[in-house]
Amino acid sequence: MARPPGAALVLLCLLGMVTLWTVLCGISHSAPDLDGMEELVWAASLELGYTKHPPLPSWIMHFATELLGRPVWLPFLMGQLFSALGLWFVWKLGRELTTPHRALMATLLVSVTAYFALRGTIYNHNTAQLWSITASIYWFYRALRDQRTRDWVLLGIVGGLAMLTKYSALIQFTAFFLYLLRSGAWRQRRVWIGIGWAALAFALVISPHLWWLDQHDFEPLLYADDSLQAGGRLAALSDLLSFSLDQAGRLAPMIAVLGAWTLWRRRCADRAPGHAANDASFAGPDAAPRYIRDFTASDRQFLLWVGLAPFLSTVVISVLLGSRLEASWASTFFVLFGFYGLWWLRGPESVQLRRILILVAGLHLIMALGYAAARGPLALSLGKASRSTYPGPALAALAVQHWQQHQPGRPLRVIVSNTWLGGNIAVHIGPQTQVYIDASDEQSPWFAPGTALQCGAMIAYSAQGRAAPSPKVQALYDAAPWKGIDEVRWSGSKGRVIDLHWAVLPATPDCLRSQRPDALPAESRP
Repeated sequence: MARPPGAALVLLCLLGMVTLWTVLCGISHSAPDLDGMEELVWAASLELGYTKHPPLPSWIMHFATELLGRPVWLPFLMGQLFSALGLWFVWKLGRELTTPHRALMATLLVSVTAYFALRGTIYNHNTAQLWSITASIYWFYRALRDQRTRDWVLLGIVGGLAMLTKYSALIQFTAFFLYLLRSGAWRQRRVWIGIGWAALAFALVISPHLWWLDQHDFEPLLYADDSLQAGGRLAALSDLLSFSLDQAGRLAPMIAVLGAWTLWRRRCADRAPGHAANDASFAGPDAAPRYIRDFTASDRQFLLWVGLAPFLSTVVISVLLGSRLEASWASTFFVLFGFYGLWWLRGPESVQLRRILILVAGLHLIMALGYAAARGPLALSLGKASRSTYPGPALAALAVQHWQQHQPGRPLRVIVSNTWLGGNIAVHIGPQTQVYIDASDEQSPWFAPGTALQCGAMIAYSAQGRAAPSPKVQALYDAAPWKGIDEVRWSGSKGRVIDLHWAVLPATPDCLRSQRPDALPAESRP
């Protein structure tokens, strides 16, 4: 690997990562995670916003389902694709900062952190934001360095896409602002002109969603505000401690690779391949300088301020305001941490890259196999009620059986349930079956208001745990003419029993009238 690694090698590594995690999760899981199922349900229509989040990840999932349907492995693939795209921009930034070898080493190091690897299989708004945050950092660096209008405009566009993914993009924008203050770039007139171009592009990208927010009483912002409520300062400090410990655990794989590299280097030294032991290619373990010494002072400052500010500013704000923190909210906070490994790495680049590549590939394989085994065969053998072993196909088969018994010849198009249970039933019935979430028009904008139940629906809920029905769902169930309870074993013969409450709502006269030949346009009549 003496020749500098190019884009082909980077793409090959990313393809290997996507394939490994997607295939193993697809084989071992009978259902996606909760967030992945939520995106499959929300993908039913293209909206300018949803009750909990901005729309971009659901738009992308919509087009993915149009192309591939709704298999349970699709969220794993989508999550890993966005993880890989995020790593691609880490690599591109590294190519601006340092040599191709070192750029790839930094990319490989950060790829084993939980947010790009294990949690990269979870397609939610956090994972979907990885690419736009890393792209924003890349174009922010280029815009400041080269002062080209094109780079400022691209920064505004990808920044807008990051905001359309999740409002937490503001945290990264705060890091940009702090760096402008620290570096003194804010004093330059041309920087303000560039910021103006970026702001204009940003505003154009997000303006349709801003209109939607105004029309819908800013529902996602209220949801975000409610999510931050900790229930007191003591509870907030407890959340902060758990949050920090979780981040340490999720960064641990990268630390493990650096530790293994250190042991490998001390045992085998740094002799380049093909050279004799007494030639100049040998360097003792402490002879070579750290890679970071070759970075300019401004680039080191950029990596530290832009890379550390998201986590540190979030911690400070949490302490000051007493707000709640969820571990997964930090998904994009550590995208530059692979470059911090260059503060430790040193020696002949081709030798160290080969070692890092071997260690990272091995760790990805171990983590993916271990995760797949734990979430699949091991969970089944222990009877653990894990979402990965949820009996979606069995529940869907029962729903279809009861529906056909009471509504023969009519397709089952609507499941009235919560997102998780209803989604697991709907995706196994077919692409035309949608979830009427908690019998709420606001949460189910893919139905025109007041029309979801016109042509009949299947109600499904479990009285246990989070699947307990909303008051609207319970009222519909109580009024349904046909209902019953089935028991389905979760996670094999040892798992707990799901009490599936089902009910069938018949089609209304409005549906029957709309389907009469004389109610159709003339050109549609037989």
